[in-house]
Amino acid sequence: MMDLILFGIFPYVAVALAVAVGIYRYTIDRYSWSSQSSQFLEKKALFWGSVPWHYAILLILLAHFLAFLVPGAWDALLGAPLRLLLLEATGMALGICTLLALLLLIVRRAGNARLCVVTSRVDWLLLILLLLQVATGVIIATTLRWGGLWYAHTISPWLWSLLTLRPDIQYLAVMPAVVKLHAFNGFLLLAVFPFSRLVHVVSVPFTYLSRPYQVVVWHRRRARQG
Repeated sequence: MMDLILFGIFPYVAVALAVAVGIYRYTIDRYSWSSQSSQFLEKKALFWGSVPWHYAILLILLAHFLAFLVPGAWDALLGAPLRLLLLEATGMALGICTLLALLLLIVRRAGNARLCVVTSRVDWLLLILLLLQVATGVIIATTLRWGGLWYAHTISPWLWSLLTLRPDIQYLAVMPAVVKLHAFNGFLLLAVFPFSRLVHVVSVPFTYLSRPYQVVVWHRRRARQG
């Protein structure tokens, strides 16, 4: 029963929340629809945490998406031992890079009084869930070898069963607890997504292409000129 709730029902609740609350927030409170960057408060640690975080997590998500979207082609791609080994090593390196970058971003916020002021409870919840997601991903990569291969035969069919409204939880029911936690937490992140600054990931600034140039005047330069 618990597997049915967590992996057969909750994913739909999470998607419904993400879509409904996301549309409501974008319509009613569009000003908050951003990452609410804290670069002006601190930028050195932000650079070393944010840049590797974004590059690594995007590559990891791309690999997850491709294995879900075309599991047959993904399986064929990893049919050669050398390619499988390269993907395994690359995934593990990206996972560790992502974990270290996220830890740096968390320490940056916790250790800076000005950043603590602008960090809400939802921000902390989001950071904890992201940390749990990345940490379980690294544990899976280091303890359950050849994840790129078994993903296409277990997680991908489960996701497709959800997408076709015929949830088959048996694919998850037989998996180790850490994989179940990783899968559940992924949808929990999706449920929290519309309430947090994470909404900026679906913000595509097309208007930047046509809007007038924005002139930025640095205060320090004006002070020297004065």
